[in-house]
Amino acid sequence: MSVVTSKTFFPAFIKTLGILFFYILIGLFIDSVYVTENYGESQWVANIIMVIVFTVTCFKVSPRIREQLFYAVLLGFFGEYLFSVAMGMYTYRLENVPHYIPMGHALVYAGVLFFMKTTFTKKNHQKLEKILTVIIILYATLFLIFRNDVFGFVMTVGTLLILIKKPRERLFYLTMYLAVAFLEIVGTTYQCWWWPTTAWGIFDFLPSHNPPTGISFFYFLLDLGTLWFYKKRHKIAWSRMKNVRKIRQIKGTVTN
Repeated sequence: MSVVTSKTFFPAFIKTLGILFFYILIGLFIDSVYVTENYGESQWVANIIMVIVFTVTCFKVSPRIREQLFYAVLLGFFGEYLFSVAMGMYTYRLENVPHYIPMGHALVYAGVLFFMKTTFTKKNHQKLEKILTVIIILYATLFLIFRNDVFGFVMTVGTLLILIKKPRERLFYLTMYLAVAFLEIVGTTYQCWWWPTTAWGIFDFLPSHNPPTGISFFYFLLDLGTLWFYKKRHKIAWSRMKNVRKIRQIKGTVTN
């Protein structure tokens, strides 16, 4: 059974987000404080493994997704140096930007994208939206109450408000929210990076947990930028796809 034809939750999850989460657990562990203190500096190993995994992934995906992955890497590289180095929004263990991070952003994008393409996700689109929204609200609220994570809660609310007017992209970004939450929890637990106690370490009125819950808000910039570059490179194909969508919507309205 291929990834796309996975009709139930377990195979759909395991073959997409499950693989992604496995890479996150293993890859970030290699760069963890524990491994460094017990076996020596190991970030270079994580970098090499990421290059291999990213290269293999690029050979296995379609040309369209491969192109989007490269855009995601470029934008991720720029975003990391902007938010981490220039703005001090968070800090990596060696106070650098590990080479594996931009490629890791691209793989998170790919993992969520493939989950969206499964038969299970397509058939249960609306149900998944409701379930993930409830999970996200509970997650952010609990961290607000028990960890005083005002910064994360504000970003979560902002994310959900934006998605009200984006029905086509809503499930993708809700899934991205949870994937990023998993990534951030693992990364900060391993002490690969950490967040200050307030937003940017500057705004005292926005206390933050390590990590803040709604950080996927900034990942959306990566996703939107990736799609923007792709649209600009393929204007005719993108226009044709939009026209096909309109025709399908009209047919659906007439049928109903």
